[in-house]
Amino acid sequence: MKIGELSARSGVSIRSLRYYEEQGLLSPLRHQNGYREYSPFAEEQVRTIQFYLSLGLTTQQISSFLHCVLKNEEAFCQEVLPIYQQKLAEIHEQIQLLESIKSNLEDRIRFILDERESNTKEK
Repeated sequence: MKIGELSARSGVSIRSLRYYEEQGLLSPLRHQNGYREYSPFAEEQVRTIQFYLSLGLTTQQISSFLHCVLKNEEAFCQEVLPIYQQKLAEIHEQIQLLESIKSNLEDRIRFILDERESNTKEK
């Protein structure tokens, strides 16, 4: 199948498909005229890539285990668990940072509202 057909079937832009190829996530055959030819399996492969991207993983992280999960069940791919654990730790750090920012903003809002209220009472 050609890149346009894969794009239509998978819902992924042609630009993204080319990027996945640059990152080594897709490997279409190349004809002498330069056209890409994707196997029927490529649609499932693209959906798998999209799934891992939706988990917040980078293409570099995905490329480290993609071939394994396409051939085996995810649970049998040793490379997956450490990446998931690392991503989860990053998310926890981001949540803590956001909670701190949220708390600071709430404090500032309370301060401003209290200042306004005290200024209104003085007048």
